[in-house]
Amino acid sequence: MMDNLEVIGIDIGGTAIKLGRFLRDGTCLQSVNIPTPQPSTPLAVVEAIAASITQLNCNNNCLALGVGTPGPVDETSRIAKVAINLAQWQDVPLADWLEIKTGLKTIIANDANCALVGEAWLGAGKRFQNLILLTLGTGVGGAIILDGKLFTGQIGAAGELGLITINYDGPICNSGNQGSLEQYVSLQAIRRLTGLEPVVLAQKARAGDKFALDFWQEYGRILGAGLASLIYILTPEAIIIGGGISAGADLFFPATLAEIERRVLFTSRFGLKLLQAELGNNAGMLGAAKLAWSEWGVGSGE
Repeated sequence: MMDNLEVIGIDIGGTAIKLGRFLRDGTCLQSVNIPTPQPSTPLAVVEAIAASITQLNCNNNCLALGVGTPGPVDETSRIAKVAINLAQWQDVPLADWLEIKTGLKTIIANDANCALVGEAWLGAGKRFQNLILLTLGTGVGGAIILDGKLFTGQIGAAGELGLITINYDGPICNSGNQGSLEQYVSLQAIRRLTGLEPVVLAQKARAGDKFALDFWQEYGRILGAGLASLIYILTPEAIIIGGGISAGADLFFPATLAEIERRVLFTSRFGLKLLQAELGNNAGMLGAAKLAWSEWGVGSGE
């Protein structure tokens, strides 16, 4: 009976919402992508998700929902405090609303946290108990796992690793910070600094273009400087780099590693691995499903 149960993992993005049905070992039985409603108000998103769940859960085997949302979540894993790139999201009782609409128990989490849980379960992080994730995309998301458990802090907002300061007088960040890591290694930063898209810069670098090669070298050094602060504080076994920009990891990882080795005492980085994420766009959906399995104790998936 237990083997027939499923959960649905959901990854809410600014342009698309990904939903998948998962067995407790992480097998995805079915997945769908739907466009995020525009405007992406909370009620519109909930209605769209509920309609998709009606189709996905046609056999009524679904036990619960796990949902990744693009922004911080409260310590109870039920309220979306703010959702970046979504309209009018402020203290949204997302879990309550989805439970009312679908009749299914629901847990929500920050999307980067979901991505790290997915990578730790079935991706690049599965051999480690202490690891961090940075997602290099439009912004820079972050997540932390310590002693095998997701660390979100006392109010649920820990792990905003992209917002650490690396230049006290640098460009102003949407967070209110200045010179945050995000202002140097995100998609928006790359566009601001070069006028080009990361994929174009990667193509140019692989074709031998000096400007592009020099850019990725400097990019790797800045990323390494930011990671050095995180390593001193958390001493992770592994750092996983995901997000769209990570497709060019081969172009900047050597410079990143060299910068880490230059800045960080050997005792703080002993055995450290710098890894590219393995699960791509499915990491958030998979991690959300894992959180749902873990919350209701049906099976560990291991």
